[in-house]
Amino acid sequence: MGYVTGKTIKELREKRKVTQKELAEKIGVGDKAVSKWETGKGLPDIGVIEELAGALGVSIAELLTGELRENGNKSANMRKMCFYVCPVCGNIITSVGHGTFSCCGITLPEVEAEKDEEGHCICVETADNEHSVTIQHPMGKGHYISFIAYVTTDALNLVKLYPEQGISVRFRKKVMVCIL
Repeated sequence: MGYVTGKTIKELREKRKVTQKELAEKIGVGDKAVSKWETGKGLPDIGVIEELAGALGVSIAELLTGELRENGNKSANMRKMCFYVCPVCGNIITSVGHGTFSCCGITLPEVEAEKDEEGHCICVETADNEHSVTIQHPMGKGHYISFIAYVTTDALNLVKLYPEQGISVRFRKKVMVCIL
């Protein structure tokens, strides 16, 4: 095992289209610290490694080695997860990959993931080993968000939402266990 390099931090940050300042805010350090790491003039403190890995979307091992591993198994990669919602009864059907599903006598369309394009304010904060997701969105019976999902390469956590309920959901951070 090695130690995180500035090159790795910079590549991962740019891949996620995050500025140095945004990354610094996510992990609670100054943006000058991130700049120093990326230029090789300093190294992140061991106390921020877990938060840094989480903010960059990689495991601690991947961050330390610089070897990023993507689940290449096309049939088992959870990031290929597709969602289908029945407009009649509200059933949610999930599939690892595309498919054709029906419910209540109709063929279900695939649901596109929300990317904050409709002006909804999606806020994700990390604290106490959890990701807290809040969204500013009207939740009336005629128009509401029906679920929020947290998908990683090997897991799916889904929370069903209902009309006239506020949107505030917590997902437990994926924890990497090492046996030495």
